Amino acid sequence: MPEYASITALDRLLDDLVVGEARRRQLGMVRGELLRALARGALPVAARRSLRRLLEEEALAPYLRLAESGALRTRLVDGKRPPTSEATNEIRRQCVDVLRDALGLPALLLGGGALALQPTPAFGDLAALRRQLDQDLAGYMSPGQIRLTAVLGLVLDAAPRSGELVALRLDDFTPGNTAVYVERRPQRGGGDLEGEGEHFELSPLTRAALDRWLPVRAELAQRAHGTSRLWVSLWHNHDGHAGEEGATLHRPPGMPLEENGLVTSYRRGRTRYGLAGLLPPKIEQLRRAVISEAPPVAVETAEPA
Repeated sequence: MPEYASITALDRLLDDLVVGEARRRQLGMVRGELLRALARGALPVAARRSLRRLLEEEALAPYLRLAESGALRTRLVDGKRPPTSEATNEIRRQCVDVLRDALGLPALLLGGGALALQPTPAFGDLAALRRQLDQDLAGYMSPGQIRLTAVLGLVLDAAPRSGELVALRLDDFTPGNTAVYVERRPQRGGGDLEGEGEHFELSPLTRAALDRWLPVRAELAQRAHGTSRLWVSLWHNHDGHAGEEGATLHRPPGMPLEENGLVTSYRRGRTRYGLAGLLPPKIEQLRRAVISEAPPVAVETAEPA
């Protein structure tokens, strides 16, 4: 089998990815299929030299069609290479998105698979979401709704991953909250290195939501002896780990919100605050919709003080 620079780069990327054993085996399947597709001359020539070109739609669309047809199988089934199953097709597409995400590329919503990818809102729905949030900000809002509205505004403006979103601190914002600095924290490893990031301009909607959230946050954080993290808890909870006497550690309101807490608040809030018709079930789906339909543009600005 010929050697290709893009496959060599893919191997390095796979070595750096932090994934479970099952996903690693699935990625290995995709790696083998891509190599065989290149060897057949089925992909653009540029995909042989560049990993980024290999993971662009021009190469992935024919790869997926060929792989789903069964032509890239290494083993025969009853002497033939039948089309791959619906489940395998879905796994293959998930793996493609894992690899693209590791390079900082958005998910591809390519047609042809028997199973559809999780739906994402269209641009019109994102515009409707902004209008609804703006309308909500004009009236009474509970602390939970205020926090969720600020979260959604930041996702709409900067499309951070959930890990990047939960890591935000007060000093990541420029004076007047006109922009936010998002440090890249790829969830599956690879991609942009931690410590690198960009500034994104914040919309009037998000600035208004932050104006509502920050006083609430300050009062809550003061009760818990302070934190610089942007998102804090609203209620008493516990850390989930039993101590020496078997009881879990009590956590007062105002403690830094962890990623699971942020994701849970999104899931519950979309129903509680009447947004189920505008928000997808998962916050990652909203982020991908923003990247696909209204991608944020980084701005040049001084580092926040």
